[in-house]
Amino acid sequence: MRWALVKVCLAVTTMVVVAFAVPLGLVVREMARDRAFSNAERQAAAIAPALSITTDRDQLERVVASAGSDDGIAVHIPAGDGTRAVDIGRRRAAAQDIAATRRLGRASTTEVPGGSTLLQPTALSSGAIAVIEVYVPESEVTHGVGTAWAVLAAVGVALIIGSVAVADRLGVRMVRPARRLAEGAHDLGEGQLGARVAEEGPAELRAAAVAFNSMADQVVQLLANERELAADLSHRLRTPLTVLRLNAASLGDGPAADQTRQAVAQLEREVDTIIRTAREAKPQTAAPGPGAGCDAAEVVRERMEFWSALAEDEGRTWRVAGADRPVRVPVARSDLAAALDALLGNVFRHTPEGTAFAVDVHNAEDAVIVLVSDAGPGISDPEAAMARGRGSGSDGSTGLGLDIVRRLAESTGGDVRIGSSVLGGTEVRIWFQLDGRAPIRRGHRVRRRRRRLLVSTFNRPRSLP
Repeated sequence: MRWALVKVCLAVTTMVVVAFAVPLGLVVREMARDRAFSNAERQAAAIAPALSITTDRDQLERVVASAGSDDGIAVHIPAGDGTRAVDIGRRRAAAQDIAATRRLGRASTTEVPGGSTLLQPTALSSGAIAVIEVYVPESEVTHGVGTAWAVLAAVGVALIIGSVAVADRLGVRMVRPARRLAEGAHDLGEGQLGARVAEEGPAELRAAAVAFNSMADQVVQLLANERELAADLSHRLRTPLTVLRLNAASLGDGPAADQTRQAVAQLEREVDTIIRTAREAKPQTAAPGPGAGCDAAEVVRERMEFWSALAEDEGRTWRVAGADRPVRVPVARSDLAAALDALLGNVFRHTPEGTAFAVDVHNAEDAVIVLVSDAGPGISDPEAAMARGRGSGSDGSTGLGLDIVRRLAESTGGDVRIGSSVLGGTEVRIWFQLDGRAPIRRGHRVRRRRRRLLVSTFNRPRSLP
């Protein structure tokens, strides 16, 4: 908008300058020409009285010399009764032009090499008509015209530059509030809820800034209300959790009872975390600082130990690979456990009983890959499955599990991919970037080599003790 305003002002000012400067330059040239011929007329008028008194050559030469330049003035006296023609000075005009002036009896001008001449007729005492010729050089006709044109051009350029400068300042005054408004909208879109815009500039932009600030305040209020609502809804779960905990305490001893009590305790911790996160308005999967994170292998072993009991009840075979040595990932232990539980829960929820599944951990120099695979029917539309809140359409499916996994991976600069597993079903690959950079795109050869590695891994049975 700033440059558009400058261009418009430049075009308008240029047209105005041209419209006034060109005619004015022509007027200046005509004024210089009129001035030169007026001087020639005065010189001719100074000689005319002498011609009415005498036609003596010597006297007329003295009069011409006293009137101006001998080379610029000439007098042409025709021959009369008993007299001969007299020509004083250098004749530049053609003979027919002089004769035409004498015949018409009025002054005229004619072009000659190097300039022009003024032919002024004058009556003699004898009744004959003499012609006074005054030479006007071209330099005298154009004297001062170049300087005047230069001054006009300088004034026009100064007007154009001044108008452009004024337009630029006005453009800055208009663009700066608009740019601040755009920056504020960008900051608000990036999650900086404290972004506000100064209410400055033209009336329209001030009104836009007021509307933006009001909208930002409403967004903050709406988010605060949503957090309070999430905390209140999560708090309602405490009563059924208390009942579950009491019932689990009365189950007695045994692996199933211990697992039930552990699940209830974990559920209570998750509810507490949700309530605290909602109250504090902090993201649950915030980027950890230096040295933070957890051992992915340990978390995998712990969660597989929990899910193995249910797998045995449903007749599922399971395998674990790569969890026999420490593998550090830059995510919180509870977040990784929640992501694994979401994926393993999907396996149990969406595949028939007896379907095999496996978890693999691969540690590279710059990334850690966790693969959760099953031998179920697979996912027909992986992109739809990754869409937040879409779910599978069955009871108990909200579509948030895969989204939780995706956000956890992206918090490290990684990603989540869904494909076909070597077991014949679905494979969910979680890529944790170790250095916080964007995910590295691997070539087809690397993917094929990884695929062969996974096939050999799955063919080698390994399980938790």
